[in-house]
Amino acid sequence: MNTALLLAAAATAINFMECPKCDKRFRIAEDGQSATVNLCRLNGEGRDVLAARAEKYLKMGHKRASGDPRCPLMGWSSWNTFALNISEEIILGVAQAMATNGLKEAGYLYVNIDDGFFYGHDENGRLRWHPQRFPNGMKGTVDGIHALGLKAGTYSDAGANTCGSGNGKGDPGGVGAGLYGHDAADCRLHFNEMGFDFIKVDYCGGRYQHLDERVRYTEIANAIKATGRSDVRFNICRWAFPGTWAADIAESWRTTYDIRASWKAVHTIIGENLYLSAYAKPGHFNDMDMLEVDRIAGTFTPTFGHGTFGGDTGLTRDEETTHFGLWCILSSPLLIGCDPRSMSAESLKLVTNPYLLAMNQNDLGLQAYIAHRDGTAYMFVKDADLLFGKSRYVALYNSGDTECEFKVCAKDLDLGGRIDVFDLVERADPGPFQDVVSVKVAPHASKFYRFDAEKRLEREIYEAETAFLTDYQELKPAKDAGTAYYEEVKGTSGGVAVRQLGNRETNDMIFRNVNVLKAGTRTLEFRCRTGEDRTFLVQVDGEKPQRLAVANTQGKYVDVKLAVAFKAGVHEVRVFNPFAYTPDFDFMRLVP
Repeated sequence: MNTALLLAAAATAINFMECPKCDKRFRIAEDGQSATVNLCRLNGEGRDVLAARAEKYLKMGHKRASGDPRCPLMGWSSWNTFALNISEEIILGVAQAMATNGLKEAGYLYVNIDDGFFYGHDENGRLRWHPQRFPNGMKGTVDGIHALGLKAGTYSDAGANTCGSGNGKGDPGGVGAGLYGHDAADCRLHFNEMGFDFIKVDYCGGRYQHLDERVRYTEIANAIKATGRSDVRFNICRWAFPGTWAADIAESWRTTYDIRASWKAVHTIIGENLYLSAYAKPGHFNDMDMLEVDRIAGTFTPTFGHGTFGGDTGLTRDEETTHFGLWCILSSPLLIGCDPRSMSAESLKLVTNPYLLAMNQNDLGLQAYIAHRDGTAYMFVKDADLLFGKSRYVALYNSGDTECEFKVCAKDLDLGGRIDVFDLVERADPGPFQDVVSVKVAPHASKFYRFDAEKRLEREIYEAETAFLTDYQELKPAKDAGTAYYEEVKGTSGGVAVRQLGNRETNDMIFRNVNVLKAGTRTLEFRCRTGEDRTFLVQVDGEKPQRLAVANTQGKYVDVKLAVAFKAGVHEVRVFNPFAYTPDFDFMRLVP
């Protein structure tokens, strides 16, 4: 907004100007100290009304993440840039940069030292520090991090050897440096003596030793508890969704293999997390791995040239925004992987954007779910301030290679009436809409918004892929483990169905947070498909289940209905069969 008329209201930091060429109603300044209202875009509202809305968002931008344990962890990790080439100088230099360049102020509090700072255990079972990388030990490094008002993170493996050791063929310092056989002593050393505040536990050694993941990680969690520290945050790094048990013992768990600085890696990891929204809750989150921000194609020297996702080819600015924004709305921990000492202004601005961070640092503990999908175009949504409130965060993600025009229907977002819109990346108000609005999104790009609506509507469609599957896991092939799974299926409303449900008590599907606005009898419609006669049980709020039968549907999806008397409020609907497999499910509809 750079036109003729400019009127300043210094007391409220709200400015007014006329800018016929600008399509935004107001914009927040990049420094967050003022907002400018465009008098040419009042749309029939008084300027004071729009100024009040601008002031509301100006104040929102002053909120900062505080390290609340109900929110995803924020910080930095050494691996993506330095791998094993770390030292006391590097770690403390990064911590100093974070404390002074705006990262700490934005909420990035954890300085996590990954693989490579140790050198096996001595003959008495005490962990040794690497003599060249950390000749003075670790206590001074940890104390130096704490002195800057930051928190310190450490690393180990569930097995005997760490990933960097290559199981004896790589870094010798990682041989015998894992937790295996040293749980109690190492946890006392890390958390009582050294004062670390976080630990990432890898599984290279554990996999090599064929250890049981649930047993092993539970043992480690118990050893952490035995130190008496209740504030240590524990990350399970098993490179796939380990199972719903992870949330009982850890604050976060990796869901994919290691990220790389490439669109292939970012796109694949997003795809792996599309249908995990049911497994996040306050203080417990799906970890999409570290952030590859500030690795723009042509502006950096690739760190790695191999791995599951190939080399570090770099990201475009659109891809970087998609990467960071989706990590935010999907409530992943935010651990920067570049070198903060030389971070570009553009990337620093992105990762400290308070409006994007607000999607992540949200004590509701919600991971966004897919409200609508059209091919490679995905619309995510989650509540902003209150469960079932009138304000929701929305992301439009174009995973395809060509421009996409999104048709955003308010009903798909459970919103009604006039909807005010705030663009979280541009920090601007593009204007309100009602019912439907079209938005063009470039390939590999995303748009991120906060929608403030007049009304919150009752959700009608509960896609099966947003349901909680109690036995869901990705460590073993689902067909071998006999566990339910999500699968892309043509003809389904969201493109995905839940399959292989039932055949034991816990292999169930639970729709949580089914919000009924007005008491009365409703119809639950289950869209399902089966190649043989099957049955399933429906249990509402733990009451006596009711059995529904489905004859062979000949490959088609059909609706099976059940009338239920609901009270106004939040309910839970469970679908299961302890003795046989159920049909495949597309969605559940709550019919008024």
